[in-house]
Amino acid sequence: MTKTTAIVTSVIAAVVFIILLALSPFALIGAGHRGVVVEFGQVQDTILGEGFHLINPFWSVKEYDVRTQKIETNADAASRDLQSVQTTIAVNFHVNPDSVQTLFQETQGNYESTLVAPAIQEAVKAATSQFTADELITKRSEVKAMMREELSNREAMKFFIVEDVSIVNFSFSDSFNTAIESKVRAEQDALAAKNKLEQIKYEAEQVVVAATAEAESIRIQAQSISAQGGAEYVRLKAVERWNGILPVQMIPGSTVPFINLK
Repeated sequence: MTKTTAIVTSVIAAVVFIILLALSPFALIGAGHRGVVVEFGQVQDTILGEGFHLINPFWSVKEYDVRTQKIETNADAASRDLQSVQTTIAVNFHVNPDSVQTLFQETQGNYESTLVAPAIQEAVKAATSQFTADELITKRSEVKAMMREELSNREAMKFFIVEDVSIVNFSFSDSFNTAIESKVRAEQDALAAKNKLEQIKYEAEQVVVAATAEAESIRIQAQSISAQGGAEYVRLKAVERWNGILPVQMIPGSTVPFINLK
C-alpha cells in the first residue's frame, strides 16, 4: 500500500466514523430505566433495557424511569354518613416495564397528571364512601387496604404497579370535630360517674361486711357466755377485772358492785 492509498483509507475511515457519530447508531439506557424505540414517529415493539445498545440510525429512543416514584396529594370526599373529609394520601408506584410502549403512545410521558393523580382522587372517593367518619379513624388499616385495592383496579393504573398506599391525614369539618370532642367528653364524664358509683357500691359492701362480722362476733360471744353459765359467768368475769376499790359517792337507788343485798 502506497502512502497515498494509506492517506485516502484513513480519510475514508474518519469520514465514516464521523457519519456514524452524527447518526448516533447506539443508545445508553441508565439504571432503573427502559428505552422506548421510535422510528419515523412510530413506536416500535423493541424495548431497550439498561446498558449500551447498538441501534438503527433512524431510531430515536425515549427513556422511561421504571423506579419507585411517590406522589402525595389531597383528595376531597364524603363518608358514608355524609361527612366531608379531606384525605392527604401518599402513593408509591412504578411504571410497569412491559407497558412503557403503550404508556408513551397514550401520554407522551406526562402520565402523573393525566393518569395517576385522577385515579387517586377516584379511589379515595370510592373507598371513603364505604365507611362512616368514625370508622375512617377507628378502621384506618381497612380504609388503607380498600384505597389500595380501588387504586390498583382503576383502568388508568394498568400501566403501573401500586406498591403502597399511606394515609397521611384525615381532616374533617369544624362541626364534626366539635361533635367528636363533645362525644369524648361525655364518655369521659360517664366513665367517671361509673367509677364513682362503683366506689360507693364497694364502700357500702364493706360496711355490710363489717356489720355482718360484728354481728357474728356478738353471736359467738353470746353463745360462749351462755355455754359458760350465763349471768353468773358474766359476774365472775367482772369480779376478775375489779380492782377492789368501792365508789366514793353512792347514787341513791344504785347498788354496790358485786354485793347482792337480797
